[in-house]
Amino acid sequence: MRTHFCGLIDETLIGQTVTLCGWADVARDLGGVCFIDLRDHEGIVQVVAEASEADGNAEVVATAEKVGYEDCLRITGTVRARHSVNAKIRTGQVEIVATSIEVLNKAEPLPFHHHENPGEETRLKYRYLDLRSPDMQRKMRTRTKLVSALRHWLDARGFQDIETPILTKATPEGARDFLVPARMHPGEFYALPQSPQLFKQILMMAGFDRYYQVARCFRDEALRADRQLEFTQLDMEFAWVSERDVQDLVEAMIRDVFRDVAGVELAAQFPRMTYAEAMRRFGSDKPDLRIALELVDVAELVRDSGFAVFTGPAADPGGRVAALRIPGGASLSRKQIDEYAAHAGKYGAKGLAYIKISETGEISSPIQKFFDEAAFAALVSHVGAGNGDIVFFGAGKYSTVSDFMGAVRLKAGKDFNLVADGWAPLWVTDFPMFEWDDEAQRYVALHHPFTAPSVDDEADLRANAATAVSRGYDMVLNGNEIGGGSIRIHRASMQSAVFDLLGIGAEEAQAKFGFLLDALKYGAPPHGGIAFGIDRIAALMAGTESIRDVIAFPKTTGAQCLMTDAPSPIADAQLAEVHVQVRPRASSAAQ
Repeated sequence: MRTHFCGLIDETLIGQTVTLCGWADVARDLGGVCFIDLRDHEGIVQVVAEASEADGNAEVVATAEKVGYEDCLRITGTVRARHSVNAKIRTGQVEIVATSIEVLNKAEPLPFHHHENPGEETRLKYRYLDLRSPDMQRKMRTRTKLVSALRHWLDARGFQDIETPILTKATPEGARDFLVPARMHPGEFYALPQSPQLFKQILMMAGFDRYYQVARCFRDEALRADRQLEFTQLDMEFAWVSERDVQDLVEAMIRDVFRDVAGVELAAQFPRMTYAEAMRRFGSDKPDLRIALELVDVAELVRDSGFAVFTGPAADPGGRVAALRIPGGASLSRKQIDEYAAHAGKYGAKGLAYIKISETGEISSPIQKFFDEAAFAALVSHVGAGNGDIVFFGAGKYSTVSDFMGAVRLKAGKDFNLVADGWAPLWVTDFPMFEWDDEAQRYVALHHPFTAPSVDDEADLRANAATAVSRGYDMVLNGNEIGGGSIRIHRASMQSAVFDLLGIGAEEAQAKFGFLLDALKYGAPPHGGIAFGIDRIAALMAGTESIRDVIAFPKTTGAQCLMTDAPSPIADAQLAEVHVQVRPRASSAAQ
């Protein structure tokens, strides 16, 4: 139907006849002369419909006069140099003089215009219209280039692309599984994979050595800007490797792919930081190093104050009192300070103390009265506060304080324009093996239960579970975890010990992971791997904060597809086929 793409018409085609297909982005009738900006996935080109005494062309002009926004068109015409050059578009040196305009499909009035900024719900309900916009076309093409570049890089280095099952076994760790009833096995269910983790480990035991897969994964969890119920990851696994073997290779891959796809030069050597250091300095295991602000521990300086909110955590080995100095923060009003406290409250803070020092050196602080003059001066000096600054303080359990002070740090970085330009990659290593779940009264795996501990002896791990360090590692970029992995457990005895520490008894472990435990008994090699979030990397490359902008058909934060109205009820007859009966929802009174 067409000879060329709209966005690829250039000066080399001047004088030639071309046929284009696309949508009317803009149509302007100037009385006898009509201009149509015709758009396809490659871009926009200007089309001119004009009548002349020599060839008439009145019918073409008449058709052009009736063209509306988003009409689907097929246009034939001659390429000529444009009188008024448009340097903002790739085809701005030329235009098409139409000799034929065919309306393939007339568009009804649209619910929104691409040049407007409709709400996200409207965009997702009419996703097919939203995806037509040049901005969304650019973002989705960035994703396509990313996946293609990753595949090319890995194929060239001997990795095998192997598919793993979508219908698999439910797992007891991590997020909730999506369950699929098995029609041929009444009362039994498959689960959609949260990741290909166990299958890729078994592939290493099967001798495939280097595996990858662009894998679809499913997790029934709360949605955020960087999370979806279904997502895509580049899954990788290596046999006969140490941590550094994996890290060095994938770091080179990410560096090359960012250069090829986004034209970005990342650091020649990514810095490394332990989990403990990242939490201490930045309050996050995925710190954004573009923000220079750091947390400062002040427990020793407030231990003897009269402020009970500080003295309790300062004396508790599991507590923390941390400060964050914000240059120029004295400009914050009391209302804005309260907004920071409310923001910290979302991450577990019960309050946010502060010291504000005006440009003239005047101090305003609700905690000053709890310190003698010398102690207060020492505190101000220790955190490096000066005129024009504000210092926020958090106190409580170490992990909670780290979380909410880290959130305050990120907010301050954005509010005060303290986020430097550029790219800041980082390896975070030496994660804790376990963390204690107060509600469940047991350990849970910080990464997953197949991550190897840094010790080889099971007795040592059992004796020091609270402080055990794993062989896990994450790649972080501009405050986003873009990849996470670890060296895996490759001995059945160690895997059983980890299951036991996680409260998974021998009988349960055999029922749920017997196939893995059996495989580990037959010469399983040392192995490790990593998985990269395709959606997150594509969003970073495309310059958007939401992964929904680089997923063709994402779900809302309410876990719905507004375009198809999913999820939706299923007819009783269809449910009966898979031996499922829906229980009535409990009334609010019963709840």
